[in-house]
Amino acid sequence: MSTSGSRSGPVAAQRLTGWFTPVVTAAGYDLEDLDVRAAGTRSVVRVVVDRDSGVSLDDVAEVSRALSDVLDVQDDDPGRSPYVLEVTSPGVDRPLTLPRHWRRNVGRLVTTSVGGAEVLGRVVSVDDAEGVTLAVEKGGAKKGQVRKAAGDRTLGWDELGEGRVQVEFNRPAGHRDEHLVHEGPADDDDEPLTADDVDELDDGTDEQDDAHDGAADAAQDQDQERQ
Repeated sequence: MSTSGSRSGPVAAQRLTGWFTPVVTAAGYDLEDLDVRAAGTRSVVRVVVDRDSGVSLDDVAEVSRALSDVLDVQDDDPGRSPYVLEVTSPGVDRPLTLPRHWRRNVGRLVTTSVGGAEVLGRVVSVDDAEGVTLAVEKGGAKKGQVRKAAGDRTLGWDELGEGRVQVEFNRPAGHRDEHLVHEGPADDDDEPLTADDVDELDDGTDEQDDAHDGAADAAQDQDQERQ
């Protein structure tokens, strides 16, 4: 768990992790990250949760209430600074480092490092014992090139580097993120994307993450004042 920026050091994060983990697990989620940061006279406690079926706004609200209740019961330190509790789900930029991270991204295009070389492929399946099977794609690095399928490749956990989900501008039919495809004009000339193009596309592909963050800021954050 991350403790960078913690007002009270690793002890505070470890204490919160000990309180939160059983509650999050009992609710059917994984506690992916816990971060404590100073924000003026307050401390921001940011909790990231996830599960195989994904995390909705209602899920965020449920977990936030449960963790707030834990703090009300457990935290009896009168000298602790006020805090803001934020609960959210992982963003698409979260590195894939554990089997469950890979499993939750089956069907998505990812890059990973294998033996010092970068491999691009779509996650076909994940086996907690054996590793990850990718439908490897090659080419497409230069203008006019089209990526071509290079066959499936199974990579064991001992050779697989951390993965990164790739933003796709043209997803295949039936893709799990098909509803996030940008509906802008077709690029018949296959011209490189401009900075404006990327900003516009990001507005679509980040829709779900923005919704989570917005809800956390507007409604789900629990501002618990404790002296």
